[in-house]
Amino acid sequence: MTPRQHRPRRTRVGTAATALVVALVLVGCTSGDDAGTSAPDSSPTRSSAPVTAEPGPGPVAATTDTAAVRVADGAEPTDVVTGLEAPWSVVRLDTGSSFVSLRDSGRVVELDASGGLRDVATIEGVVHEGEGGLLGLAVLAGSPSYLYAYATTADDNRVVRAPITGEPGSYGLGPQEEVLTGIPKASNHDGGRLAFGPDGMLYVTTGDANLRDEARDPDSLAGKILRLSPTGDVPTDNPLAGSPVWSMGHRNPQGIAWDAWGGMWAAEFGQDRWDELNSVSPGADYGWPDVEGRSSSGDTISPLLQWSTDDASPSGLTAVGSTLFMAGLGGEKLFEIQVPAESEATPTERFAGDDSLGRIRDVLPGPDGTLWLVTNNTDGRGSPSAGDDRIVSVPLEPVE
Repeated sequence: MTPRQHRPRRTRVGTAATALVVALVLVGCTSGDDAGTSAPDSSPTRSSAPVTAEPGPGPVAATTDTAAVRVADGAEPTDVVTGLEAPWSVVRLDTGSSFVSLRDSGRVVELDASGGLRDVATIEGVVHEGEGGLLGLAVLAGSPSYLYAYATTADDNRVVRAPITGEPGSYGLGPQEEVLTGIPKASNHDGGRLAFGPDGMLYVTTGDANLRDEARDPDSLAGKILRLSPTGDVPTDNPLAGSPVWSMGHRNPQGIAWDAWGGMWAAEFGQDRWDELNSVSPGADYGWPDVEGRSSSGDTISPLLQWSTDDASPSGLTAVGSTLFMAGLGGEKLFEIQVPAESEATPTERFAGDDSLGRIRDVLPGPDGTLWLVTNNTDGRGSPSAGDDRIVSVPLEPVE
């Protein structure tokens, strides 16, 4: 029997009330990692009401152009910034600055338009152990604008937010608020990606935290993609009434993205056999731990693409038009994936064997038709070179 493949959805999922970045990505942990801790309470926690202030910075808006792009022929990566300590997530602002999360220290740093770095704040309560720490970031524009962060604490993984203060070159953060607490934590399989979707809702990827059987349990927050309002409420149109669960059966997704048609994608770390690229639908079950990679089971959704775990180990994911770009940690390469509407996705490997890059943690659209790659050789699994870790820029060009 031919494995069932879930094809990308080509209808928009909604319209955001404000300009929102699609902070794109997924999947991230390697096989053979240590066991995790038990799951804490998984009840969602709402934040307090927003603070009144002048409008602040917003994320760079995602493109709605459906044209396919590719890394330009002969492109060589050029440094945007060097000397980062275990960077995990980057979000670009419409003011020209960017925020970067540093996993181990819990620090958020500002990267200005000229490549300068300065500390913004340290997220309270971050405890680094293994793959845990300060992970994904997202920004919501408004009065004020908010920085959202996915953080590992002594007790759990959680989503917090803080109002953004100041201006380019002097950004800071106001009082920190809880958005969602009680996500299971472990020394690995922590998920950690945050992104605002085209519908204005906050999406959160969570790993199974080595609680394998809870990935398919709708009452657990482990091994899921979650969907929340910006203040942490459960949207009334979620697939499970009163639950933040958007999809389940995930092992360790660390990248989510939306293409120009509104189709949602996720990248996911496998265990011993297959890493995955999945097209995500509300309420769908992706099978882990009973299924890894493609399956003929009618109860679960098979990935659109799969790779051996030695070849990919995917983390960040982004979309530029109809092209997806997926960061490879263990594979030490960038995957360029064309997703036409009526045919199979076509992946191309970029920078494979480029010793100047090594592990690639995140990928996102850069300015002026470029793509930014975030290396991760100082995260305890790589072999750092001089200048690591770095954000590098590569030019894109249209696909003829």
